[in-house]
Amino acid sequence: MSRKEEKDMQELVIHEMIVRPGKRASFDIPLPSLYTHAPVPMTVHVIHGRRDGPRLLVCAAVHGDEINGIEIIRRLIRSPMLKGLRGTLIAVPIVNVYGFVRQSRYLPDRRDLNRCFPGTDKGSLAARLAHLFTHELLTVCTHGIDLHTGAIHRDNLPQVRTAFEAADCNEALARAFGAPVILNADLRDGSLRAEAAERGIPFLVYEGGEALRYSETVIRAGVRGVFRVMRALGMVRSLPGKSRSPEAVAARSTQWVRSPQSGLLRALVPLGAKVSSGEVLGVVEDPFGKSEEQVTATCSGIVIGRNNLPLVTEGDALFHIARFGEAGPAAEAVEQFQVRIEEEMEEFATELPIAD
Repeated sequence: MSRKEEKDMQELVIHEMIVRPGKRASFDIPLPSLYTHAPVPMTVHVIHGRRDGPRLLVCAAVHGDEINGIEIIRRLIRSPMLKGLRGTLIAVPIVNVYGFVRQSRYLPDRRDLNRCFPGTDKGSLAARLAHLFTHELLTVCTHGIDLHTGAIHRDNLPQVRTAFEAADCNEALARAFGAPVILNADLRDGSLRAEAAERGIPFLVYEGGEALRYSETVIRAGVRGVFRVMRALGMVRSLPGKSRSPEAVAARSTQWVRSPQSGLLRALVPLGAKVSSGEVLGVVEDPFGKSEEQVTATCSGIVIGRNNLPLVTEGDALFHIARFGEAGPAAEAVEQFQVRIEEEMEEFATELPIAD
């Protein structure tokens, strides 16, 4: 690159921090302190390439108990794949620091941060945090990936959620990510994804695993998926690995199967299972063995979410089924998913795997 080209590169300014082309920076954005006056920092990592390109924002723990994304970002920013980066990677491992230290999905005022965007600097704690994140970080990016997991005691098959119509390249990026299932999900008022769509920023949500639990498969798939998106955006060179991934399959809709009675659940199908309408997915029995009821699929499709807690109450959501025009291609994608992770990640993995 010539000196003239280097001079033409733009410095990046985030919260008064100047990051020059070809440099890395890690810094804290101060948030409102705890009632003990202990400071609360939101740490931001910036890798600013020498060559112009997209500015990709990757964030995790918008819900404070969703920790797989934190490990995904840790591995992401340490990867040698970022050498020669074109464009900029902005990574925020923990957005909801308050929920994280309390092992809680919510903020101390019980608000869901992902229903408070774009927020306001005069509102609640959640509104102020959403406002700061929107104006300091979201406004400087051109693309984004928000890393999530299932709720407490609820496990999600790795999946990408986006709204195809929200931005021209949303569908292409969702397919590039390489998760076995894509959900063309409606935008929810107050969510980070909805605010990004309002600003014309292509934004994906990656879901996988369970709150407060690590899953090596989910983490590896997340790291791999972010790099695949970066490759599609021209930010990194072609990734290692010669295997071809089957095309990800977009679901038409999803449906929760709920508990027919209170009691103890014995789940009979795993995540990723192909099921038919009427198939028995599990059995709910009372703890004294006097009665039991079958839990049957209300539609055909792939199980993309499952309740892991055997103690259930009537009406609890137990199995999340994604519906497809044809379930065969989706089942094939799920079956090959683990193989693809091993083939592609082992060639550039730098971490010892976490034992599931």
